[in-house]
Amino acid sequence: MTVPTHDRPAGPPLPAQARRPAPTRDDRRSAIVDRLLDSLQDLVVRHRALVGDDQQVELHAELIAAEVAHELSVTRSALKRNPHLRRTG
Repeated sequence: MTVPTHDRPAGPPLPAQARRPAPTRDDRRSAIVDRLLDSLQDLVVRHRALVGDDQQVELHAELIAAEVAHELSVTRSALKRNPHLRRTG
């Protein structure tokens, strides 16, 4: 029988060299943009699968617009929490 992972005792802490460094501001901003692009790609795939009912074209367009607006809002908020650092000099 396998022991659940949450019941396993923690091993010794990793040495400082083996720890993954904390993400930089640019890493976080890149991840935010990647998330936006992935979300928009998923939206395109989902909505292409729904195409076909001519009576719901307007509703379909409104749904797409609402989803895009939501994704942009989430992205803007995340970018505001991780602003670019201004270079001095």
